[in-house]
Amino acid sequence: MIDNAEVYMKIFDISLPVSPKLPVWPGDPPVELELVSSMDAGAHDNISRLACSVHTGTHVDAPHHFLNDHRSVDALSLDVLTGPALVIQIPESVDLVTAVILENAAIPSGTSRLLLKTRNSQLWERGEKEFIKDFVGVSLDGAEWLVQAGVKLVGIDYLSIAPYKQSIPTHTALLKPGIVILEGLDLSAVSPGSYDLYCLPLKLVGSDGAPARAILIG
Repeated sequence: MIDNAEVYMKIFDISLPVSPKLPVWPGDPPVELELVSSMDAGAHDNISRLACSVHTGTHVDAPHHFLNDHRSVDALSLDVLTGPALVIQIPESVDLVTAVILENAAIPSGTSRLLLKTRNSQLWERGEKEFIKDFVGVSLDGAEWLVQAGVKLVGIDYLSIAPYKQSIPTHTALLKPGIVILEGLDLSAVSPGSYDLYCLPLKLVGSDGAPARAILIG
């Protein structure tokens, strides 16, 4: 007998494709993906070399990123990085996710993993190749609201959780109590609702962050 839950279960890949065409944060190194051993050139195998920032594409921020406290990405709990998650839709008219916006979103008490779908996802849907400065981020009071609500992981659909050139306050408020920040999500094909999140950043010892493959199942 086929389990109906399995029949209707769908996997959403919410990770950005990593290539030299991927936008990166201004000042960060671009993605370099170079074929250093080529079978077409007579080698016995194909081997590629990857060079990029650890904050490239879909990635996780560790506290060390802004706090310089040596709480690195390899020490993050997999219990936080995997489990039930809630995707909420932030209205397209919203430029900044504040405490008021989050309060009005009717987020259920006890939500541990929260993914914010904003108009940012439209950038990935249309294949934007340039960095966009006026993306939607979370304000300081929005970050403080998330801390008070007991959220353990928060994700957003652009390269930073914080507004452009306002990185420190939001990041510090979230990272100091140990909230995991998941950035660079593509939620364009995901409807608001409850899912299971599986997010596995590379186990880079001592690093302030790491690229991740993230999926939702629901």
